[in-house]
Order: sequence, then C-alpha cells, then structure tokens
Amino acid sequence: MRILLTLSAGAWFIAGVAAQPPQTPADAGQQPDRIATTITSEAGAPARFAVPEFIPLSSDAETVDAARTIGRVLFDDLNFEREFALIPRDIYTTIPAATSFATVPFDRWREINADGVIVGTVQKLDAGVRVEVRLFNVRTRQSAFSREYTGAVANRRLYAHTIADELHQQQRALRGVARTKLTFNSDRDGERLGGTVESRSVKEVYIADYDGENQRRVTTNRSLNINSVWSPDGRSLAYTSYRRGPPNIFIANIYEGTGGELTKAVGQNWLPTFSPDGTRVAFSSTRDGNAEIYVASRDGATLRRLTNHPGADTSPTWSPSGTQIAFTSDRTGTPQIYVMGADGLGLQKLTSESYADRPTWSPAPYNEIAYSARTGPGNDIKIRDLATGQVRQLTFGEGTNESPAFAPNGRHLAFMSTRSGKSQIFTIARDGRDLKQVTRTGNNYQPDWSR
Repeated sequence: MRILLTLSAGAWFIAGVAAQPPQTPADAGQQPDRIATTITSEAGAPARFAVPEFIPLSSDAETVDAARTIGRVLFDDLNFEREFALIPRDIYTTIPAATSFATVPFDRWREINADGVIVGTVQKLDAGVRVEVRLFNVRTRQSAFSREYTGAVANRRLYAHTIADELHQQQRALRGVARTKLTFNSDRDGERLGGTVESRSVKEVYIADYDGENQRRVTTNRSLNINSVWSPDGRSLAYTSYRRGPPNIFIANIYEGTGGELTKAVGQNWLPTFSPDGTRVAFSSTRDGNAEIYVASRDGATLRRLTNHPGADTSPTWSPSGTQIAFTSDRTGTPQIYVMGADGLGLQKLTSESYADRPTWSPAPYNEIAYSARTGPGNDIKIRDLATGQVRQLTFGEGTNESPAFAPNGRHLAFMSTRSGKSQIFTIARDGRDLKQVTRTGNNYQPDWSR
C-alpha cells in the first residue's frame, strides 16, 4: 500500500511560532499488501520479530541517518506495546545485512528463531524521501505487511510511529499509541513571576511525543499555566492560567493558532477536562463560594453546576460514555474519589483511603479509575476496577507519585513522580511494568495523554 505522509495546511502555533502538525497518512495509491496474514509463533507464544536497521538506498548522510533513526524508533515503538517478542538488536550483527527486499537472509533469521523480520528502505527523492517497509514471514518468505510512504525527511520519527501503529492494527487489531502525544506543565525555563509578593516559578504548557521526544512549549505568557488536557480530537488543549490574576480556563486550538478564555467569572476556575465528544468541559470553580463541579459548553455559552456541598469538589474526569463523572471531594473529611451521573445525580463514594485525589477514567474496554493515594510520606498510583471493586497498586513509595493519565488504548499510564529528585513525567504499563522516564529538565507536572 502506498501512503503519502503529508502535513495539513493549518498552522500549528507552538510558543508563538507557526508550525505544521503531522497528520495520519492517507492512502495515495492502489498497491495492496501482497498477503495480509497474521504471523504467529509456532509454540503459541508471542511472535518473535526482528527489526534490523532500514536500508539507505543512497549514501548521503541525511538518508543514512533517516534509515538508522526509523529502524531504531520502530523497534522502541513495537517494544512499548509488548505484543511481539523482539529479538535483541545486538544479535543482528551476526546476520548478514540485506541490501534490498530481494536479499533478505531468511535462513539466517530462521536460525535464531525469528518468526518475522521487518525490512525497510529509505530512498532520497528530489523533494523528501520514500520509505518502504515489509514484514516478512520467515518460514514462508512471504510478505505479511507492506507499506510505502513519501514525505519530508524531517518526518523520520513519524514514519516509524506510523509503521508501528499500522503494524499493531494489522497484526493484532490493536490501536497503538506511537503517534499520540503528552501534555504537561513545566518550570524548566527558569523564569520567575513578576509583580508577586513571593518569588514563584513560571510554569508553561508543553507537549511531547508519547516517548518524550520533540518536547515543545505551547504557552509563553510568563504566568502559571497548569492542568493542561487534550481535546478528544487531539487538536486543542484546555488549561488553567493565572495570566489575568485569579485562575481561569483557556482553550488553545494549537493547530489553528487560535483560542480563547472559557471562564471569566469571579472566583477560581481550574482543572478542566473535555467530555468524550469534545462538546463540553467539566471543571472546578469557586464562583459561588465553595469549590464545586461545573460543566460548560465548549464555547462557554451554557453552564451547569453539578455539585452543591460545603466541602471542596475538584478534579473531574469523564467516563468513556460521557454519562458519568468521577471527582475528588473532602466532604467526608479527607479527600476521596466519588462518582456521579453527568447530570449530578446518583452520587457514590468509591474510595476509603487516607487521602485520594486526581482520578482519571480509563478508556473502553477497561472500566477502571486510576488515582493518587497517600501511602506514607508520599503518594502512590492505584487503579480501581469498577466492576469488581478490586484495587491494585502500581507504584510503591519511590518518591511521591501523582496525577495519573491513561493512554488512549488503556494499556499504559503517564504520571508525575519525584523518584529521580525533581518532579518528572513517567509512563508505566497498567500492570506496573516497564517504567520509563519521559522528562528530565526542570520540574514537570500533571501529564495528560492525547487520544
């Protein structure tokens, strides 16, 4: 299948500079996969795949670097989902390198028990590059997956991410996360707030690829910009900003370079979250005195108050169906997690921790809520299964761990942890394995994962 990897015409404003957002590739030809088959292991275990470096079809440094980058990023992307048993790269030096699709040494790959080998080429064009990739069944020597992409050489990481997502979809019917993004806020720029009694760090909103690469600043107003969350279509961010005094909620349409203020009321408005269909935003506000949960239309034209209690109600999160909202409340003493209907009815208390905060609802098909719970001097990440009531703990006292956010396929979470000293963003599989540090500069807080 031939695919044109293009960029949209809309401007993407990052830190005041227009850029172009990568798009999901669209079919640009009629060349089908030669054979659309699923590769499995003979023993029923996960299929063993090899991902050698892609083959540069020209010797210029840019093409050689692109080929090397695509192969290595693709290996990491596939390894992240753990659907395949990837043969370690240090073993590849024992296998003769292919120079084309026609020279793959299948016998040698078979000797190290490979079920499939992913072979790719990168060819320089007058404008950009052509990337071709095939997944071969080592036993039959037939192609089980074939794609071709053309576009800018600067998109080398995006080629790898796209291949990984399409391989997961075709081979495992799995929605991968290689092309998803994270947002978080950071004080890494070292700026200080002006006009305040105490010296406080500026926090700005950032975005990054799911693996922490391509970290880019979104806001530039030298204020406190926090609690950023993605819209369901991944094209906008809602966040809390103190740029005009008390905190209010803003929406940034980062691909169009537009945005506006959702809330302009007195009091404090913070912790926004988009409804699954993107038409509404739930948030916490003190506009009527106490901190309560409200829901507004995305344009701010309609507003509805959902809670009414002397306690503080904060941190809303929507269920995947949009019919329920979980939130944090201290109405019974210490903060705990509650669930109610999206109309404010049917209130139910979920947790009985010493302290529980920042719930995040998993996407379907999982029916879980992750949250931060006090377990000692600091907090740890826990997940509650809403069907069984069972709770499992993902982190165990390494620093304090807060603000969990599910990946769009529900198989991973991002969260903030101080385990490395400063506050940094980490990702972890939902079974508590494969911890990865995503940020390393400054302090970074409150991640959210695009859908």
